[in-house]
Amino acid sequence: MPHRIGFDRERYIHMQSEQINARRAEIGGKLYLEMGGKLFDDFHASRVLPGFTPDNKIAMLERIKDDVEIIVCINAHDLTRQKKRADLGITYEDDVLRLVDVFRDRGFLVNNVVMTQLESGNEQAEAFIDRLNRLGLTTARHHVIPGYPTDTKRIVSADGFGANDYVETTRDVIVMTAPGPGSGKLATCLSQVYHEHERGIPAGYAKFETFPIWNLPLEHPVNLAYEAATADLDDINVIDPYHLAAYNEQVTSYNRDVEVFPLLKALLEKVTGTTPYHSPTDMGVNMAGHCISDDSACREAARQEIIRRYFKALVDERREDTDDTVSSRIALVMQKAGCTEDERRVIAPAREIAETTGQPGAALELPDGTIVTGKTSELLGPSAAVLLNALKYLAGIDKETLLLSPESIEPIQTLKTTHLGSSNPRLHTDEVLIALSVSAAHNDESRQALAQLKTLAGCDAHTTTILGSVDEGIFRNLGVLVTCDPQYWRKRLYHKR
Repeated sequence: MPHRIGFDRERYIHMQSEQINARRAEIGGKLYLEMGGKLFDDFHASRVLPGFTPDNKIAMLERIKDDVEIIVCINAHDLTRQKKRADLGITYEDDVLRLVDVFRDRGFLVNNVVMTQLESGNEQAEAFIDRLNRLGLTTARHHVIPGYPTDTKRIVSADGFGANDYVETTRDVIVMTAPGPGSGKLATCLSQVYHEHERGIPAGYAKFETFPIWNLPLEHPVNLAYEAATADLDDINVIDPYHLAAYNEQVTSYNRDVEVFPLLKALLEKVTGTTPYHSPTDMGVNMAGHCISDDSACREAARQEIIRRYFKALVDERREDTDDTVSSRIALVMQKAGCTEDERRVIAPAREIAETTGQPGAALELPDGTIVTGKTSELLGPSAAVLLNALKYLAGIDKETLLLSPESIEPIQTLKTTHLGSSNPRLHTDEVLIALSVSAAHNDESRQALAQLKTLAGCDAHTTTILGSVDEGIFRNLGVLVTCDPQYWRKRLYHKR
């Protein structure tokens, strides 16, 4: 269907930057701003709030760039676990470097990385610290504090926050970000506030958490989509009881913020001598709920995201041979939202192709609502086939036209199977696009088809088999929102991604 805009990007940029400035003025000193979620590449927000762009937050901070400094946190344990960003397919270690480059390219000051939860003997963490230092970054070591977060007496002492390295900053708004959750951003903010006050420098803390959106109802699909996205963390949306008690107003928060608030309030009071916050919601500066311009468009986008998250969980469980804990949680979220997989229009056509041919099938919904399909053949896999068919439709090329002749595909297949050791002669999506690019040098129709690649951004697709990493990456780079049935093409114990 046509992609409806439901979020006012420019209003958000203006309101959010003004709100951060206002909070800084209230604190009257350095503001340590914990950035929940992704500061850059916030694809979840762009999917559930159509009109919100993945760089929306960074564009907002550009309004106050001269006052902003960015610190990147990474949990030492995530290095040993080789944790990856699922949306980009890269390790947290690599993402730290990528984030620094991205921020610097946009003109932001970023010189400091904090290694959190560091324990003696973590050789991978120490090696990464050495690497960061060689690259010209300053790396602070923050250690595991026994009794954190309950033993406030020890935490707020020379043996707690005082044992952490102090990060020298030069700006008034310090944004704390990280590759992903659990990176120690909150503890780093509090540690810095402690060190600032020890030096006689006024400083305070606030949180910029986009989801759940505090001024949307508890079970609004946009907030439920957040539950689905964090099902592996067992996050659930709740009414903020502290806000209700203080202001007699129902607002949406989530369980972890509510659970940690009494301790956070106690820590802030112990560090600074006072706290301006009476609830988790008070800590936040999020204005996204004020910038929804079409609620129905956001509701529909969020429902689709919940369904996509459900299929992703099913596939992850199949790949990793784990139980159905996460997918079961998301199934409950689907029930709350009242949505079913039937609402994802690409699923039924893909499965129909598979049932008819006995081979994997794929379907893709174009911006005008047209659904094209792709089947498995001797030359192409279903993902490559549906991609070609979509480009032909968008370019107005007859569906029977062969953009790639068997003669042009055969040498690629020979290369794969004879020289590169592949057992699958069918072309993947990347190979099809390369072949199409070569053909475009002397073929107008191929050139016209390639020109339509940008039109695929935001389109939904579904395949009846789990995608390999190559096809998955191509769809992600094109902006296609793809889901898969949780089954492999062949019954094997080992499946190469």
